[in-house]
Amino acid sequence: MRHTVPHAPQFYVTAPQPCPYLHGRAERKLFTALHGDNAAELNNALSRQGFRRSQNVLYRPSCESCVACMSARIRVADFTASRTQRRLLRRNEGLRRIATSAWATEEQFDLFRSYLDRRHADGGMADMDIFEFAAMIEETPVKTRVIEYRCDGRDPARLLAGDDHLAAVCLTDVLDDGLSLVYSFYDPGLRAASLGTYLILDHIEIARAANLPYVYLGYWVPGSRKMDYKARFSALEIYKGGVWQDIGNPEDHCSEAHPLSVDPIVEQVARIALPQFDR
Repeated sequence: MRHTVPHAPQFYVTAPQPCPYLHGRAERKLFTALHGDNAAELNNALSRQGFRRSQNVLYRPSCESCVACMSARIRVADFTASRTQRRLLRRNEGLRRIATSAWATEEQFDLFRSYLDRRHADGGMADMDIFEFAAMIEETPVKTRVIEYRCDGRDPARLLAGDDHLAAVCLTDVLDDGLSLVYSFYDPGLRAASLGTYLILDHIEIARAANLPYVYLGYWVPGSRKMDYKARFSALEIYKGGVWQDIGNPEDHCSEAHPLSVDPIVEQVARIALPQFDR
């Protein structure tokens, strides 16, 4: 099925697939291609409206049975780390950050495979090979960085010996108003280091140093245990009802899993605000 807006990118809808977050539900995505000279401008505009990037595609959940998936971002200026998060930052002081261009390596792929095999063996990416991994990293028409985190000998969980161990990787887009964490993975053997949370905390520091107001975290889903950790960050906003708003009490959003919350696809597309491209 295709829906178009005059003089604008074309939008499509995927076929329903089993939802990875809420049992017994189906997910469907609204998406458009991301390419050409206007790619960065389109990525910036749609990211502010709840879209996410995957290679050269921008997508947003458009399910038939609920609107529970809500884009989440942290207001950098208002963020205050909790006591637990401050302890986590101290625990991981031995990690060294290295930002590189969007280029895949065999070392990254080995870590990626270890992460999937231990954490997401039944997920949709479980069968990815090294060529598909390279495409995920390298096929980007916008400003993207690969940020590696390496142990410098002060192992965060005291589980490894030696220096220069690749502990975590984050694929990060640089937007005009923030950093967007496209995908991250880490050494599953360093569970005590809570590297998933640490990557977000460090990206908040990167954004603060670059005077960028937001860190985009992807989707938060009320009722999904996989997504609970995002609600633990202060200054968290969600994109709901076409506007960004404070998350408030996470339990207040459980009604978004009701099928009557869903608007028709045509109405969803009509409400998308697009940048004015030169014709």
